[in-house]
Amino acid sequence: MGKLILKPGREKSLKRRHPWVFSGAVAKLQGEPGAGDTVEVHSATGEFLALAAYSPQSQIVARVWDWKKRAIDGAFFEERVKRALEQRRALLETGAAGALRLVHGESDGLPGVVADRYGDTVVVQLTSAGAERWRETIADALLQAGGVRRIWERSDAEVRALEGLAPVTAALRGAREPTRITVAENGLEFGVDLEHGHKTGFYLDQRDNRRRARTLARERDVLDGFCYSGGFALNALAGGARSVTAMDSSADALGLARENAERNRLAGVNWIEGDVFQRLRKFRDEGKRFDLVVLDPPKFAPTATHAPKAARAYKDINLLAFKLLRPGGLLMTFSCSGGVSPDLFQKIVAGAALDAGVDAQIIERLGPGADHPVALNFPEGDYLKGLVCRVPG
Repeated sequence: MGKLILKPGREKSLKRRHPWVFSGAVAKLQGEPGAGDTVEVHSATGEFLALAAYSPQSQIVARVWDWKKRAIDGAFFEERVKRALEQRRALLETGAAGALRLVHGESDGLPGVVADRYGDTVVVQLTSAGAERWRETIADALLQAGGVRRIWERSDAEVRALEGLAPVTAALRGAREPTRITVAENGLEFGVDLEHGHKTGFYLDQRDNRRRARTLARERDVLDGFCYSGGFALNALAGGARSVTAMDSSADALGLARENAERNRLAGVNWIEGDVFQRLRKFRDEGKRFDLVVLDPPKFAPTATHAPKAARAYKDINLLAFKLLRPGGLLMTFSCSGGVSPDLFQKIVAGAALDAGVDAQIIERLGPGADHPVALNFPEGDYLKGLVCRVPG
């Protein structure tokens, strides 16, 4: 087994159980491990620190599997997957979620592994060299989850390129067809495109926030920016919104949103295809006003190096949203960018309110549901940040 020997003083983050080893922390490599192979990580003084998956093409050169010496094999992955499922047992047993996340990467002790369950189908996304190395073993462990009929892979995230990995979309276990399925959530049904949909097909991390939007939407004129397949828009309509306008730049996403509206016998959404930034400016210039604006944009900053550019984009859309709100109106605004911290996101929204000339208040902080836990030793896992802001009347 290969060994990574760290530079003096660079073991501190590992001793705090942060699961990443950056290439700049490594003094030397002993042996000739391949991409995804398990290596021992040692301090400069020779102290054993962890077992990790080696990734020679990434700045994150190793991702920790375990903090003690043990075999990293099929039994290890079965144990980790079983533990992740047990922690979600209440959601599975009560049927509270027709779709939910089963494995949430580093926070479940499986770096680079995301697994989302949609009914009897599990969609897995592998984004690290270590996860790639153990693809078949991980698929077998997931297949043992009760009620699972097939495993579909959506390893097409851009971050795979940082690991030197090509995108993969394919059936791992079970039948390939159909690639579109329907799942239930909070009393509504949504179509999920397993092959071409965003992320693993649906934004499962927003389940609780979509339900919250439903309670806030009653008797309000609602604007849903970046609506994708209509999750927030249809929940607003189901919650008694006076009117709902939903926008997205993707014709395919809007097509799926319209299908979801028909599926749930919900009519009256004004679906608009186009650039959301431009449409918000157009609404501002036309003097349109809303009582609730929802902004759930795509990831603007996958890493901290992208944060300055992302900050400008987040500020622009939030400034425009504040200008569109009536007195007493609410803004539900989100960032799913791992490179933008919660503190930075709040500062961005505060700056947008200031430039918009409004004295806004934060009345709620939002995040993902219980199936997307955040390990305290891995703050990077806290990627979804949400604020509900009110413009006093």
